[in-house]
Amino acid sequence: MSSTVPRPSVLFVCVHNAGRSQMAAAFLTHLAGGRVEVRSAGSAPADQVNPAVVEAMAEVGIDIAAETPKILTVEAVQASDVVITMGCGDTCPVFPGRTYLDWRLDDPAGQGVEAVRPIRDAIEGYVRGLISDSDVLAV
Repeated sequence: MSSTVPRPSVLFVCVHNAGRSQMAAAFLTHLAGGRVEVRSAGSAPADQVNPAVVEAMAEVGIDIAAETPKILTVEAVQASDVVITMGCGDTCPVFPGRTYLDWRLDDPAGQGVEAVRPIRDAIEGYVRGLISDSDVLAV
């Protein structure tokens, strides 16, 4: 008889859900190997994921070309154990019993791939730290 352990869930939030939160969600999905439920959303979603972000992620072997920005919902926050914001300020709803982290990152909106690369690399570092911090994510 096998018992299933519930997977921790993480929600990444930025304003447009077109850059930072998309990269963070893609890195966590890629690096955690299915051990974490991953969501991303934006308080004011863009029409599409930033093409420079798609290109920068492709350079490290992660394809996010099919992703689409999603609106931040109360339900998404309630369904998440950890909520990580990236520049969305006070627009994120706060519920008790959740872990909230704020990652200070430059906004890649309107930037070329050269400017996106250091943001991508910083996000990868944050995600790797998140995975290794057993107090935040038990994976």
